Amino acid sequence: MSTFTVTHQQITDNVCVVQTLESTDILVGQEITLSGCDATINGSHIVFQIPIYYFTGVNASGDYLFNDQILFTNQILFQLIAANIEREAVDPVGSLVWTTPTECQWGSVGDLTEFLGIAGATANDTAFMTTSVNASNAYCFKRRSQAGYKDDLVNVPDAAVLSGVVLMAASLYRERGSLDSYNSFQDMTISAPVASMGRINSLLGIKRAQVA
Repeated sequence: MSTFTVTHQQITDNVCVVQTLESTDILVGQEITLSGCDATINGSHIVFQIPIYYFTGVNASGDYLFNDQILFTNQILFQLIAANIEREAVDPVGSLVWTTPTECQWGSVGDLTEFLGIAGATANDTAFMTTSVNASNAYCFKRRSQAGYKDDLVNVPDAAVLSGVVLMAASLYRERGSLDSYNSFQDMTISAPVASMGRINSLLGIKRAQVA
C-alpha cells in the first residue's frame, strides 16, 4: 500500500481529475482511495487515464478534451457523476491511497527452481534465489513499461513473458560470485550462457517498435 498527497482537484462533465504532489506508478484500471478532498470526490475510484494536460471536458462523442498548452504532471482521471468543480487546490491537502501491490510478482522461486532443476542447497542459496527472482521481476516490468506496455503487477501477461522473467532470474542467479559473467575455472572452457539478452528481450516483447 502506498499513500500520496493530493494537491488539486477538479470535476468537469462528470469526470474528476486529481493531482498528486509526488509522481506515482499508478496505471489505468487500478483502484485508488481518496480522502481529505471534496466530499463528492472522497472514496474509491477506478483510474481511467493518467493525463498530462489540463482537462477541459467531454465532447459529444464522449472523448476527453485537453488543453495541450497547459501542462499538469502527476494527474489521475476517473469517472464521477457530480456537480462541476473548477480546478482548485485541496485545502490543506488530501490523501490518495493506492492498495495495488507496488512490486511486480510475475515470477516465483518455484518457477526458477523448476528451470534450474534443483532446489537451493542452503538457506543462503534460497535467499539468493529470492533476490534473483525479485530483481528479474522488477527489471522485466520496468523494461516493458518503458516499451509502452500497461501491465498488471500481479498477473503475468502471458507465458512468453513469464519465460523471459525466469530466464533473466536464472542468469542473475548463475552469475553469483562472479564479476561480469558465469563462474568457471580459468583453465577450462567457459560454459555457455543460460540465455542471451536477445532471447529474453524477444520473450518480453521489448527492443522493438513501441506499442500503442
